[in-house]
Amino acid sequence: QVQVAEFGGDLVQPGGSLRLSCAASGDTVGIYAMGWYRQAPGKQRELVAGFSGYRSTNYADFVKGRFTISRDTAKNTVYLQMDSLLPEDTAVYFCYADHNVGRYWGQGTQVTVSS
Repeated sequence: QVQVAEFGGDLVQPGGSLRLSCAASGDTVGIYAMGWYRQAPGKQRELVAGFSGYRSTNYADFVKGRFTISRDTAKNTVYLQMDSLLPEDTAVYFCYADHNVGRYWGQGTQVTVSS
C-alpha cells in the first residue's frame, strides 16, 4: 500500500508563484513514476506534469515555460513549481504515484488564482 499526500495549495494573485509538494510513503520500492494532474470545477482531470521513466518529464502545453516539476528520489517526493500563475490555473491539484500494482492518488490540494 502507498500513501500519497500533497501540500502547498493556497490563494495567490495572478502572476504569482506557488510550490506544491507531494510525498509518497508506505511501499515505495515499487514506485516508478510520479506527477501531477489537476481538475477545475466542471472539467475533467488533466495531466499537468509528470516523470516517466528515469529522466523523462512530460508537461501539458498549457504549463510549458511556467511550471517545473522536480523530485527528491531519496525522499519519494515530487515538487511542482508554478510561476506566472493565471486565473485559469485555479483547480484542485492531485499528485499520483505509479506503482507496480497500480496508480495511487492523493486527496488533492486547492490552488486558487485570483485578485
